[in-house]
Amino acid sequence: MLVKNPLKRGIREFLFLSIVIVLFGCQPDKKIEAEMKSDYQYNYKQWSEYLGGPDRNHYSELDQITKANVKQLEIAWTYTTPDIGQMQMNPIIIDTILYGISAGLKVFALNAESGKEVWLYGDSKNARHNTSRGVSYWTDGKDKRIFFTKDSMLIALNALNGKPVESFGDKGKVDLHKGLPASAKGKYIASTTPGTIFEDLIIMPVRVSEGSDAAPGNLRAFNVRTGELVWTFHTIPHPGELGYETWENEKAYQNTEVGGVNNWAGMAVDKRSGILFVPLGSAAPDFYGGRRLGDNLFANCLLALNARTGERIWHFQTVHHDLWDRDLPAPPNLIKVMREGKEIEAVAQVTKQGYVFVFERTTGKPLFEIEESIVPPSTLDGEVASKTQPIPVLPRPFARQINELSTDDINPYSKNRKELLEKLKSYNKTLLQPPGINKPNLLLPGYDGGAEWGGAAADPDQGILYVNSNEMAWELLLEPTTNNKYNSSGKALYISNCAACHQKDFTGLPQSGIPSLAKMQEIASRSGMYEVISNGKGMMPGFPQLTKHQKNAILDYLLGLEKQEILATPQAETKVPYRHTGYKKFLDSDGLPAISPPWGTLHAIDLNSGTYKWSIPLGITESIDALGHPPTGTENYGGPLVTENGLLFIAATKDGYIRAFDKDNGKMLWKKKLPAPAFATPAMYSVNGKQFVVVACGGEKLGTVKGNKVVAFALP
Repeated sequence: MLVKNPLKRGIREFLFLSIVIVLFGCQPDKKIEAEMKSDYQYNYKQWSEYLGGPDRNHYSELDQITKANVKQLEIAWTYTTPDIGQMQMNPIIIDTILYGISAGLKVFALNAESGKEVWLYGDSKNARHNTSRGVSYWTDGKDKRIFFTKDSMLIALNALNGKPVESFGDKGKVDLHKGLPASAKGKYIASTTPGTIFEDLIIMPVRVSEGSDAAPGNLRAFNVRTGELVWTFHTIPHPGELGYETWENEKAYQNTEVGGVNNWAGMAVDKRSGILFVPLGSAAPDFYGGRRLGDNLFANCLLALNARTGERIWHFQTVHHDLWDRDLPAPPNLIKVMREGKEIEAVAQVTKQGYVFVFERTTGKPLFEIEESIVPPSTLDGEVASKTQPIPVLPRPFARQINELSTDDINPYSKNRKELLEKLKSYNKTLLQPPGINKPNLLLPGYDGGAEWGGAAADPDQGILYVNSNEMAWELLLEPTTNNKYNSSGKALYISNCAACHQKDFTGLPQSGIPSLAKMQEIASRSGMYEVISNGKGMMPGFPQLTKHQKNAILDYLLGLEKQEILATPQAETKVPYRHTGYKKFLDSDGLPAISPPWGTLHAIDLNSGTYKWSIPLGITESIDALGHPPTGTENYGGPLVTENGLLFIAATKDGYIRAFDKDNGKMLWKKKLPAPAFATPAMYSVNGKQFVVVACGGEKLGTVKGNKVVAFALP
């Protein structure tokens, strides 16, 4: 049911913010206002920043490759990285040098024309603690720097030779715990997305735990020359700050039983106005919010800040009191749209839910109506779900919604359709149903969306957004947490920290990308496993809060060395009464999605009108394609690249192809099988008059083969 009250929460917030601006002067400062009158333009013929530019539009004006000749593309060069596995990185190109980062977090510089290695920086050991989506670049004359992260460290390298910049931080490194409260000491902090450069600042996204042990996700800007902290924005407000009243836990800002509200997906910045646009994640712990009652600002907000000072300009919350892990998963797109013959500078934010929220860039005024929909209450003790949630009227969702799913939507190719139909009946299928303990919710779009970290491409001056989407249903169920404050056995520690993903019997969920631990001793050393528990690996967070004894107890249990339950010193009582039972996809007996195709889609959305230009399945399932059936689409990670002259390139799919489409109608013009699936966004650049499309092929995700190639395509 939709509330048709004209004083909807989104409008109320806008009116409130307008009053604040008038009364308290909370608007861009005079320096920003002066820059707004300048003629600053992005250079769409370069790819010198993450996703192509500070507006994160994945857009290029290069025109040597056209609709007519794209079929002639061939491999121009291939670079083999020094380690193997998942690469999510979108490379950047500065003059004639391409900069990227490998699966093992080794930074490399290549001749962008030949692919020949110029320099390589990284530890001698092949450690991989987190995935990385790329590097950042800053220059002032001859001072040229590359920034990247490993573990909790932000590292500055000389862009010309790959050596650490000794004057930055502590001999080239700054710990991303810097500037966080004492409660964050020893807690998991990492960064998987490049920092955003603005003038002499680098504003850092961070990844934190998603449990009750999460560090706070404060936004922080560091000086690119010295590494000194310049400003901090409290994403969990302190007393006296706007939003503090939206947390019933008055000690939330002290990181008491809650944390998170972090930007992990990256940001966009309007360098002309000096406004930074930050998509924020959910509050931790995920799924149960009884220790963080209230709307929880600034969780799940698109936040506009003064990039120089960190002062808030406006915000909009896309999920109130999030119970579904609906982080904003990608940087927003800075575009222009037409309304009643007038050009409006806008910002568009894609979401895991499959919604697109569109706002006027400087004021935060919604450009399409946003209605507050009445949603079900929680059934859990101590939990109070928000009574309503914001849903944009236009554009309509680009991903199927769970309330649209019927018995006709079971995979028609499945051998066990009858069983799947019965299972479908066992789920809660109400939109935005809070999680419970007795009956699982079917979450569609799933935990990964909808939209994911690859984000959307855009024609910035035409107002057209291009977004790929996952169509995978997952189960969501909680269970009561058992308190045994004296039990510190490896088994108890494993169950409380690891079993939700890797399962109580160690089998994992390989089809969901969560590996089995049953035979870890055959493929990893004990020291390697200890390092993964401490620092994380890929998308698995680390557990630095565990003691050395606790980590070794988990390893003993995993390796079958624990002989008995160990009763040791009292452990802290569990703070969260309910925990997630694990990430389980709704699959058939062959491991295919149990719902009907398409399982991956690609869309062109006209944000001038809120209507769709076209929508198509993205990718194929080879076993089904071989039988002559229509394309099914596949799960996909990594975003599209769009060109001014009418092309859209995208890899991303589980089937391991890179494809080119006509951006005007969605017709496929070219495809090429890659050495491994590329779960990454391509980049486009030109060197010495030759245009290239380049993509990182690391595979591994979704159970695919591992790869270690960076592949560049060009015309003969």
